[in-house]
Amino acid sequence: MKFGWINLFGAVIVIIMLIPNIIYAIKNRNFENRCTSKVMNLIEQIGRYGCIILMWLPLFVWKFGFCGNNMFLLYFMGNGFLLLLYIFFWILYFNRKSADRAIILAIIPVCIFLLSGLLLHHWALVVSAILFGLGHIYVTILST
Repeated sequence: MKFGWINLFGAVIVIIMLIPNIIYAIKNRNFENRCTSKVMNLIEQIGRYGCIILMWLPLFVWKFGFCGNNMFLLYFMGNGFLLLLYIFFWILYFNRKSADRAIILAIIPVCIFLLSGLLLHHWALVVSAILFGLGHIYVTILST
């Protein structure tokens, strides 16, 4: 299966992931990022926006698709499972905040981005996911 110049599945994944983040940001307007490292905050943001864009836009990729139906099925089922897990942990986190849940919520998106990048052979997405993971997990640990 091949995508056109936009991966709609990737766009839907990003939108679903952003919804609880937007709700959290609205409910917690006074949230303070306790990470004082400008480098780690920058790495997190570069990785975050890189992942958001590269999930649906095939920049730096000649063919945006899968080498077989099994890879698409793994992409669809793997990301579906991780998204359900992500929403589940957001529900738990909204009910009772904890450092463990915050860290899980930092790890799951990285797994989604890595899985997508690896299965699509989208190496720029893989690099962005690694940067996002390093920065986001670091910042989350310091902010909880």
